[in-house]
Amino acid sequence: MPVTGTSAGGTDDKKWFRVHRRTAEPRLRLLCLPHAGGTAQLFHGWPALLPADVEVLAVRYPGRQDRLAEPCIESMDPMADAIATALRPWLDRPLALFGHSMGACVAYEVALRLETRGFVPAHLMVSAHEAPQRAERAALHEADDATLISHVRRLGDMHSEAYDIPELRELLLPALRSDYRLIESYHPSRPTPVKAPLTAYVGQDDTSCARDGVRAWSGLTATDSFDLRAFPGDHFYLVPREAEVVADVAARLARTGDSGRPAPRMAPAELPGDDGPTGR
Repeated sequence: MPVTGTSAGGTDDKKWFRVHRRTAEPRLRLLCLPHAGGTAQLFHGWPALLPADVEVLAVRYPGRQDRLAEPCIESMDPMADAIATALRPWLDRPLALFGHSMGACVAYEVALRLETRGFVPAHLMVSAHEAPQRAERAALHEADDATLISHVRRLGDMHSEAYDIPELRELLLPALRSDYRLIESYHPSRPTPVKAPLTAYVGQDDTSCARDGVRAWSGLTATDSFDLRAFPGDHFYLVPREAEVVADVAARLARTGDSGRPAPRMAPAELPGDDGPTGR
C-alpha cells in the first residue's frame, strides 16, 4: 500500500523534499521546484498563503545546503528520474507541480514520468522559462566565473551579493554551474504534451525569456487547457509578488479540487526505483 501523508517520508524522499507544512489529511499536494542555483527555501512563505488542506513539498537539489556533500546532477534525465522516484510515497493524493525557471522544465519532465506510470498530475504550472522547444541554445556553464555571475545578476538581484564573499562563492558556484549545464543541455526537439492542465507564469520585465516562447507551452498540454499569467517584475517577480502569485495558484488548485479526479493509489513497484542566489 502507498504511504499516507501522515507517515510518508522514507530516507530517499526526506532527502529530496522539504515539507514546508505537513498536513494530516491533505486534499492535494503542491510540489515546488526552484531555479538554477536555487533551494527549497524559495517557497518557505507559500504554505501560509495557501489553504490549510494543501501540503507543500519543495525539491532539494543535491550539491547545496544540507546536500552540499552530494554530487550535483548535470543532466535532465537523471534529475527528473530521481525526483519522480522519490515522489512514490506521496502519490496517494492529487499532486500539482510548480517549477520556476530551470524548475519549470524539471517539473514538466517529472510530470511526463508520472504520467507514463498512470499518475496524471492535477496541474502543471511553469514559471519564467520558455517552452523546451523554444529555449535558446547557450553555453554559459562553460563561461568563466565572472561572466556566469554577471549573467545571473542581470536576471534580478536576489541574494546575488553572496557571490561577493569568496568563501560563499566557492560553495555556491559548483551548483550554479551544474544547474546551467543541466538546463543548457536540455533540448528536446519534439517534446511530448502532458495530460494535465498547464499554466505558464512570467515577469513582465523578464528579458531572459520571450513572451512568445513562454506562450509556446500552450502546445504542450494534450487537454488544450492552457493559461498565461504575467506579473510585474523581472525573472524573480514571484518574490516581491509572492502574495499575488500564490493567490493565483491557490485559485487554480481550488478549481482542480472541485473537478479533478482522485489520484490513483499506486503500489511502490509501479514507480522506478534558503533562497539561493539568482539563476535560471
